[in-house]
Amino acid sequence: MISVKKATTLAALCFTCLLAAEKYEIASPNGTAALTLSCEESQLSYSLTWNDQQLIDSSSISIGQAATYEIISTQTIETDETWKPVWGQFSEIRDWHNELTLKVEISGIKTDLICRIFDDGVGIRFSVPAQKTLQEQEVSFDFQYNLAVNSLGYFPAGERMPLGPLPMEEWNFDKNPRNLPAVLGIGEGRYMSLMESDLYSAKPFRAAQLSVDPESSTAYVSVSGKVDSTGFLTPWRIILFADNIGDLIVNTVPINLAAPNELENTSWIKPGKGLWDWRIHGYHNGDFEYKIDTRSYLRLIDFCSSQGIEYLTIDDHWFLEAKSGKMKVSPDVDIEKVMAYADEKSVGIILYYDRKKGNFGDDSLFSHYKNLGASGMKYGFMGNDASFTRNAMNRAAEENLLLFFHDAPTPMTGLYRTLPNSITREYCHAQQDSRRALSPESFLKTAMVNALSGPLDQANGNFGIRSINAGERKKGPRELNTYISTVTSEVARTLVIFSGLITLPDAPEEYLKKSDLFEFIKQLPATWDDTRIVNAEMAKYITTARRSGETWFVGSVNNEESRSLPIDLDFLDPDKTYQATIFSDAPDSHGADNPEAYQIVKRTLQRTDTVHATMAVGGGHAMILKPIENSLTQK
Repeated sequence: MISVKKATTLAALCFTCLLAAEKYEIASPNGTAALTLSCEESQLSYSLTWNDQQLIDSSSISIGQAATYEIISTQTIETDETWKPVWGQFSEIRDWHNELTLKVEISGIKTDLICRIFDDGVGIRFSVPAQKTLQEQEVSFDFQYNLAVNSLGYFPAGERMPLGPLPMEEWNFDKNPRNLPAVLGIGEGRYMSLMESDLYSAKPFRAAQLSVDPESSTAYVSVSGKVDSTGFLTPWRIILFADNIGDLIVNTVPINLAAPNELENTSWIKPGKGLWDWRIHGYHNGDFEYKIDTRSYLRLIDFCSSQGIEYLTIDDHWFLEAKSGKMKVSPDVDIEKVMAYADEKSVGIILYYDRKKGNFGDDSLFSHYKNLGASGMKYGFMGNDASFTRNAMNRAAEENLLLFFHDAPTPMTGLYRTLPNSITREYCHAQQDSRRALSPESFLKTAMVNALSGPLDQANGNFGIRSINAGERKKGPRELNTYISTVTSEVARTLVIFSGLITLPDAPEEYLKKSDLFEFIKQLPATWDDTRIVNAEMAKYITTARRSGETWFVGSVNNEESRSLPIDLDFLDPDKTYQATIFSDAPDSHGADNPEAYQIVKRTLQRTDTVHATMAVGGGHAMILKPIENSLTQK
């Protein structure tokens, strides 16, 4: 581990913003980014430059209305250390930043304004220690973004395709603020993102939403909460910047700013793949129809066990009502038998819970699920409620339960570092949400916007695309023949979208019909040693490469325009030759007209090679690259 921390007191002299303007500047470790803080005219403000480009002009920061600000002292700290997440996109993460702290009195309240600047981003938050003057106060954390460059904006849109590109003059959504992260194209292929992190630790506050002042056209975030004498933290306000959208996708600033892991024992937290029953209902294989019943669940458990799928998610209607510590289970479901059979087959069960069916009582809910034998809970319709999310995550952790939230949850970027049982969440348009087909463009925008917030449950990996389009599933798209994707794209999507639970939504029979293609998914881990974005252009295409041990998995996904995409293999070990299994669209594949055609070839490849991925409309491309022992000279 590298660990370097140096502290320097820059100023011990008090001054008041009303009397003089003072400025402090701190640069990133490599000197390419600089943050300037100012205090003048009863206002704190900041500005940001990167690569000699002004990104943010003077913009206000405050936690009080009509407040006076007095700077007591300042301090800088240099940090360079590495740490190991419990699971994620990297086995080690470097935290290299410079920190400037302004110790401030704001209308008599002592506080620290903490600013951390990395080579690819900056985070700013208030930390307010315990003090009697805080008792029962309402505070408002206001943060302004006075953008210095014209930007094309992209924004999450719940269970629909992310918005964008929107020019700044069309950002006037003050009556309908947008969730973060916002992704901003700033010209010449460069991007910024406006985000937050560590909302978990900022207990008085809700999730941020971005608004625009119609008079000044300045973007801002304002959240308020009631605090007490014990003190509080605000969330981190984060600004990321990158030369391309790919670097933005794997930026580690948000997780570096999240609170460290709080769980002493994490051995029970096991990321993996999970079959999901919800989209299978009504599928008939000629002899058997999948329903919400014991027979179907046992059959699905058998498939998971035989194929090495770690989990089965049992969704809604397994219970009919929950109230006052009791559940009325469907008469078609013998839940005790199902759980016992899953335990016998070493398959973890993740059980759905839906608040709309009554209030079981959150104090006993998680222990009830644990007593049933569940490995985790899928929680639906809890709403974007940060306080509820914090409490639920802690209660789930106490019972050693994995937890993922559905149906427009609180994003809580970085939570999977702090509470790594936060395995995934549906902060996006997942496959066929609201029974609308997920378009290739929607997938790609989600991978480049929503995915910046952390693990996503998008339920990719459908293999029976023709039968889905024909309406042979009860929960398929209402509008037939609107699902445009190839099976190779579906395989690649399971890799591109990062999730601690890779949810598989199709019937076992469809996977077994294409067992050679299913091998990619069977071998796919859910936690990684390294991740690279090899190619990416907003809403057009993406190539993601992830490494587990010495094996690389590579997935490319295309939009509605066919293309050939070069994939440079310069991420491979230069001293090794690799056996590559390549899964690609067939020459006649087409996301609408011929979605299930594919081909598989094997090649030996090295770091100096380039693979040309030929992708159909709505198509994709995937590879598994395994090193061949002592074979560099054998190619």
